Amino acid sequence: MISQIDRFLVFMSMNEIPNKKQEILINQFYKNDESFSLDELLFNEDLSSIFLEDELKTLRKNYDGQQLDGTIENMLNSGIKILTVFSEDFPKSLYGLSDRPLILYAKGDVSLLKGKCFSVVGTRMPTSYGKIITEKFVKKLVQGGLTIVSGLCFGIDEIAHRTTLEMSGKTIAIIGSGFSHIYPSTNVNLAKQIAEKGLILSEYPPSFLAKKYTFPRRNRIIAGVSMGILIPEAGIKSGTMHTKEYALEYGKDIFAVPGNVVSNKSELPNMLIKTAQAECVLSADDILEFYGLNCQKRPEQNKYIELSFDEQMIINLLKNEERSFDFLAKETKIPVNILNSCLTTLEIRGLIKKLPAQKFCLT
Repeated sequence: MISQIDRFLVFMSMNEIPNKKQEILINQFYKNDESFSLDELLFNEDLSSIFLEDELKTLRKNYDGQQLDGTIENMLNSGIKILTVFSEDFPKSLYGLSDRPLILYAKGDVSLLKGKCFSVVGTRMPTSYGKIITEKFVKKLVQGGLTIVSGLCFGIDEIAHRTTLEMSGKTIAIIGSGFSHIYPSTNVNLAKQIAEKGLILSEYPPSFLAKKYTFPRRNRIIAGVSMGILIPEAGIKSGTMHTKEYALEYGKDIFAVPGNVVSNKSELPNMLIKTAQAECVLSADDILEFYGLNCQKRPEQNKYIELSFDEQMIINLLKNEERSFDFLAKETKIPVNILNSCLTTLEIRGLIKKLPAQKFCLT
């Protein structure tokens, strides 16, 4: 059974009461009296100094103690954990934030919040370059023992979560909606995997539908729980700007990957590097070294054992950047049918990856 103050916070979150008003109520009614009930509070005359008349009328109308207790019981029975600022498992890194969440709903392993959390965020529409570097960085960061935090949206978020799961790593998704309304809906299955193998967090109750303002607000939690953030690709007008601003405000480490100077997807990381707001990183090793973490590397000398002459030529041409099929055919002078066979073999062995527009790159 949860405490009276936790019950109060659940009800307030269900009615979208601003955190500042909740803080006032906690300090005024609950600070020295844990037994003070919500039933008593809602009909206390002093509330008129905190709420507008219409707000107070709506709260009293919406309150049904039996229904509230039933809702909380259903949450707990469905595996949802309720973490409040008074809970032992509430992330310590969020306590001192100016607009800290007072309640978090969790599905999965809440102990991950006590580990080395590091966020990877960026554009919802990455280029091939953005996809490749996100995968490469995340793989190495996971090997270095970091728990990858992101927002479960399209693009960089999704790549970060999926890559972490593929590496059998730990990931935390912080969402801007309730668990019953995962956004985007195409990531419902991904959310289930994360809940089973990692952790999903939301400051909104399960039935809450995402709204325009909830995504920028959840970004403060992404920045807050992480010791640092990596931005592989993002535009200046991207929602990643909010995460960056929160990270600066909270004194978090910011890392950015330099990109194409004429690509709007690299505007934000390039600007952050230019203005010295972020550390320029060329590989995940730069981040791991920054934190003094060791990464178990696979012996590079074993990676390309038993390659044919033609396959080695292809690997050499892909070492610096992605290449098109036509480019490889022209440079290697390998007959098209044999080149196709070589590329297929290398892809099956996990040495190269096929990209859109008949392009290839190293994994």
